[in-house]
Amino acid sequence: MTTYRILHVTGSPSDDFYYGLSYRNAQCNLNMAPYVPLLHNFVIAVVTVDGQWRFPATLNEKDFDAAKPMSLAEAIQFITTQKIDLVMPHMYCIPGMTQYRALFDMLKIPYMGNTAEVMAIAVHKDKTKAIVAAAGVKVPFGEILRHGDVPTIPPPAIVKPTCCDNSLGMTLVKDASDYDTALKKAFEQADKVIVETFIPPGREVRCGIIVKDGQLISLPIEEYSIDPHERPVRTHVEKFPELDANGKFLGWPKDYGARYWIVDSNDLVTQKVQDVAKKCHVALGCRHYSAFDFRIDPSGEPWFIEAGLYCSFDGGGGIPYMAKTSGISLDELVATMIKETLNSKS
Repeated sequence: MTTYRILHVTGSPSDDFYYGLSYRNAQCNLNMAPYVPLLHNFVIAVVTVDGQWRFPATLNEKDFDAAKPMSLAEAIQFITTQKIDLVMPHMYCIPGMTQYRALFDMLKIPYMGNTAEVMAIAVHKDKTKAIVAAAGVKVPFGEILRHGDVPTIPPPAIVKPTCCDNSLGMTLVKDASDYDTALKKAFEQADKVIVETFIPPGREVRCGIIVKDGQLISLPIEEYSIDPHERPVRTHVEKFPELDANGKFLGWPKDYGARYWIVDSNDLVTQKVQDVAKKCHVALGCRHYSAFDFRIDPSGEPWFIEAGLYCSFDGGGGIPYMAKTSGISLDELVATMIKETLNSKS
């Protein structure tokens, strides 16, 4: 079997939350390395909040502390001596999903996942919505507000920053009197805010796409637990309740796996969602893999919420979980992604 030297890039120069989220996901991925032959040969790069780099032998505290901090220039010099075949990115902050991927483009080292250019679009919800809408995908009616603008969409409506994932800064506004508070919360995270018509549940689902031999493969769709009355939207607190006093990500609650499940392939929404997800993948110029969240309205029609163009290959939720339920093992998924990465033209 051919082996590849993989550089795992984790951490964040942005803040403790994204640093902890990235670090924990990378740990989960590396915990699977002994069980996936193609992941046996690796180098770890950690970007700390001060922008320095470290290359620890493992992600345990002792090895991390023993690793010498390096400047960007020193890190680049080190990376070029390591005979890296490809990069597996684990960074979730905006610089990590854009600038740090672009760095590997300049170094001419292929990386798994979507390009820096595509990620730069996907981190802006307004731009993403405009592109998929132009491809014929249903999106909630919305408007972009800046400081001082007044919303014109009557409640119920969703207010959220244009450039934050995981429902950070999001509010479901049920009464017009709540707009001021919701806008203040959203503007704490970004200079632009989206206000859009609330799509009532229904349901909320995610569909993953993988590319194999250049062909798009729709994976079984994943459904999230929501309640029309008690929990009509998935909040940031629900998604990330495990934070320390400084906002650093610590992990997921024990019951997290019970909050999502795979939808029966015979469900009437499955084919609809899979078809729309492929449209989104193509419209945004995705490669290797992608995932998209949709609201299913009471009549069964899918509405685009957002793109999640990253993947954690830890065998848990997300794309590996969807792939496993369709008969694609983690070994096979990783092999497919490596092949697509090395065959990528851009």
